[in-house]
Amino acid sequence: MRNEGGPDHSESFNNFFQSWLVEQDQLLNELVDASKRYETNINSSTGSTSSNGDDHHQVSLEQVLGPLIDKVVNHYEKYYRAKSGSAKEDVLAMFSPCWRSQLEEAFLWIGGWRPSMAFHLLYSKSGLQFEARLSELLSGIKTGDLGDLSPNQVVRVDELQMKTIREEKQVTEKMAKLQETVADSSMVELSHKMTELIRSGDRMSLEEEEEQVELNLTSKEEGLEEMLDKADDLRLRTLREVISILKPMQAAHFLIAGAELHLRVHDWGMKIDARNQNHGGGGRDAVNLPQS
Repeated sequence: MRNEGGPDHSESFNNFFQSWLVEQDQLLNELVDASKRYETNINSSTGSTSSNGDDHHQVSLEQVLGPLIDKVVNHYEKYYRAKSGSAKEDVLAMFSPCWRSQLEEAFLWIGGWRPSMAFHLLYSKSGLQFEARLSELLSGIKTGDLGDLSPNQVVRVDELQMKTIREEKQVTEKMAKLQETVADSSMVELSHKMTELIRSGDRMSLEEEEEQVELNLTSKEEGLEEMLDKADDLRLRTLREVISILKPMQAAHFLIAGAELHLRVHDWGMKIDARNQNHGGGGRDAVNLPQS
């Protein structure tokens, strides 16, 4: 199997992930500051009837938020590049990540977030912002946030959601087929042979069969790496495609909601793990859990 006797790639990625979280929090603060600044500008210009002023404001908004949104997306791309590199050395660590809490792990889909969840996030935030600014929207005032999605945007998001669900289902089915190979004839035969050899105490034959076990398990790991690549590709493509439908301010609110949810669920999960460890419960053993 890969990574046998090699460096601890799990620990290396753990260190990377902790630094990545700090960067995500910093980018979140930048997004919040930028969105608040431009929301103030929008509110101050609601009484203006000059379309030229609105156009100038939109250009200015895109000039500032555009590069920041690109920076956040690049940060996600950085994560998936590092994850892919680590998976080539130790793919199993990506499916049971010590850098995530047990709460987070319980909701993972093939080593990460389920792509269709992006749409639940979008519609949840859209509904909350729509309710909060309902009086303004009814008065014809454009809020510029996710509560102000146009009919065309809603149609495009819905089409993308259906497409993503189809792809997600395909990946899920392929993953299920891979999981079923754990009980294929070669594995069943090997498990029987190894059990008999252990009972007989034939160490020489055991060592010979170990080579076949390693070959079989290595092929399973390669299959897992392929599935992880497909899942991560769908995750990243979904993120990019959702953002491409949204206006700069809307994309900023979407990314803010995503970062807030990720960081807070991570914090909550780590606190639960620490509490369980302190009470002698089923927290992760021998793992230094960072406290946020």
